[in-house]
Amino acid sequence: MQPITSTYRLQLRPESPTLDDARKLADYLQDLGVSHLYLSPILTAVAGSTHGYDVTDPTTVSAALGGRAALAALVADLRARDMGVVIDLVPNHVGVDRPQENPPWWDVLRNGRRSRYADFFDIDWTQGRFAVPVLGDDGATALTIDRTGPEPTLAYHERRFPIAPGTDRGDPAATHDEQAYELVHWRSGRVGYRRFFTVDSLAAVRQEDAAVFDATHGEVASWIADDLVDGVRVDHPDGLADPAGYLTRLRALVGPDRWLVAEKILTHGESLDPALPVDGTTGYDALAEFGGVFVDPAGEGPLSELHREFTGDAGDADVLAAAERDTRREVLRGGLEPEVDRLVEAIRRDVHVTVDTTSLTGAVVEILSRIPTYRTDYGPTAGVLATSAGSAAHARPDLVAALSAVTGAVLANGEAATRLQQVCGAATAKAVEDRLFYRTARLISLQEVGGNPGRFAVPVPEFHLMQAERAKSWPSTMTTLSTHDTKRGEDVRARIGVLSQAAELWARSVREWETITPSPDPATGLFLWQTMFGVWPTDGEPTSLMRARLHDYATKAVREAAVHTDWASVDEEYEDRVHHWIDSVVGGPVARSMANVVRRLAPHGQVAALGQKLLQLVAPGIPDVYQGTELWEDSLVDPDNRRPVDFVVRRALLAALDPLDAVDESVKMLVVREALRLRRERPWCFVGGSYTPVFADGPTADHMVGFLRGDEVIALAARLSISGFGRRRDGTVVRFPPGRWIDRLSGREFEGTVELSDVFVGRSVLLLARR
Repeated sequence: MQPITSTYRLQLRPESPTLDDARKLADYLQDLGVSHLYLSPILTAVAGSTHGYDVTDPTTVSAALGGRAALAALVADLRARDMGVVIDLVPNHVGVDRPQENPPWWDVLRNGRRSRYADFFDIDWTQGRFAVPVLGDDGATALTIDRTGPEPTLAYHERRFPIAPGTDRGDPAATHDEQAYELVHWRSGRVGYRRFFTVDSLAAVRQEDAAVFDATHGEVASWIADDLVDGVRVDHPDGLADPAGYLTRLRALVGPDRWLVAEKILTHGESLDPALPVDGTTGYDALAEFGGVFVDPAGEGPLSELHREFTGDAGDADVLAAAERDTRREVLRGGLEPEVDRLVEAIRRDVHVTVDTTSLTGAVVEILSRIPTYRTDYGPTAGVLATSAGSAAHARPDLVAALSAVTGAVLANGEAATRLQQVCGAATAKAVEDRLFYRTARLISLQEVGGNPGRFAVPVPEFHLMQAERAKSWPSTMTTLSTHDTKRGEDVRARIGVLSQAAELWARSVREWETITPSPDPATGLFLWQTMFGVWPTDGEPTSLMRARLHDYATKAVREAAVHTDWASVDEEYEDRVHHWIDSVVGGPVARSMANVVRRLAPHGQVAALGQKLLQLVAPGIPDVYQGTELWEDSLVDPDNRRPVDFVVRRALLAALDPLDAVDESVKMLVVREALRLRRERPWCFVGGSYTPVFADGPTADHMVGFLRGDEVIALAARLSISGFGRRRDGTVVRFPPGRWIDRLSGREFEGTVELSDVFVGRSVLLLARR
């Protein structure tokens, strides 16, 4: 196995890039300094899938991506370059949107409880016929029987469903009534199986069953046996019945030495359970730290006041805590209602209570609305459930009997205890990242997966303590700045974060723009003004393509917010007003003013973007570079962040890259290349290497953040650049450790004590290696 010093995330697609296309990128990635190619899911997924998280056959490598032979060829090419492969694994769910493409699901639909796959999925067999929500407003009357294939099937428009042997009655309705499944309206609130969050087309898998684990991990086991992969990334383990048990079983499968990271989302103040047999998380905790240290706390007051003016509240920690409880209640009684209903019935079975369903449901909702983490059954979250139950009892004394029933079911440690944890994680994701973070808008760069926008900035001392702890406890964890799940790209976040340094300017500008071109409603306007600022080109108005991307993003944002419109009940009139407003901004008088603000602040956004990039690449952990982010990027939320990457441009820039001439487009690539190469050259400085803060001394000492790795590598980054730092000599100095230090980004040498304004000359970041 090749030692992992960094990864490069590549999103594979049936059209391109495939596994063969990835092989053609190997020389480019090697030259960039990458040690491992980190692939999106490669198992067979729904035909045409652009992401691979809707696996239909976990026993085969997707033929659309090139198949097993292409994977083996890719690995061989990478190994010849002293590189390797990390694979993204999806254990929680499979794709069932087209049942005929998923043989186990098809068999369960056809044979019901008699199917050999009946225990493969988390199906509610207590319903009798289990509900499959696929019908539209035309309902079951639109069902027909398709007799064109080898056996007849029930047809609902383009969808096909199996007919159990001996149940074809000739009449579609009568035949449907005979099946083990019942096709119901997609908005009926009836779902007969556990899902991935609220996605009906992703059915959950029972990995707690050893036979199911073996059946779904046979191909993975063969990769290990044939030594094809060096690491595994586990998608959404919190959805599983027993995440710790699953990860223990997976660790036994992949062996003690392969890299294993889990997409465990840690909320603020939560630490990863040291008992888990993993090397760390997928890096959202680190993302918040690298971005937060470039946010200016001085902007909190003005931006809070602007938020209050537009929304009626300050958008601070206290407000968000209350709002989070409200959004959790909304999703628990809305999109997650089927999961809550099933949990309530499990409670009733586990403790045989006579409490009415309404009270039990209320108790479940009240407890789950107060839990601040994805789950409460990891070591570091011990006591959270008890605290939440106590809080619910104080707030709702009328539910004490029902709360006691929930408590009894949890202590019985049966089905209800498991389902409560699974629903808890889904509620956190849907209520916070996918709802609350689209409603609040004090500084939207802080509204990221695992983020805490109630805390405005990460002070430098806190940042250093966090990195030192990571170096000590999780030296091989993944760190990241962008993923396929981030709400906006890393450079967009960095530019928006600069508004904390120019809060008064921003507030004046927004007030002026709202007078000229009023938004459909103030809260949505405040959110989308920041979004447009984050992606607005520095050379003028957005192109037609950018305008289309803004419209797509706005549609998703207002539906996720679910205030004026949502996915289930679209308010076309409101959405039309939003889109008309965007067009009026882009093509109207505000555009010039927006462009002026962008031209003024964008250079400082690049300072923050380069700074957070350098820190991420050099700090403790294994850094991942999301596809394309070695250059400036302006991605928004999925699917915008999975757009094809122009590697022709990147290959040409890398080939011509000269540290002395790297400016504008290529300077970010220079930072990436030199940091990754340095990791590859001196791995002992990083994983397992020490972490020591480097402080400046003087009036503007707070405008720098830096650290020493393994006594041989120093990373320094300017921060809060709008204040004018770097243009004056004020006596602030940096004292370098003994020796001569060469900046890999400029070739300059440093030693001894140096004026801070002389350190950041022509560059806002330095990557120094001891000669």
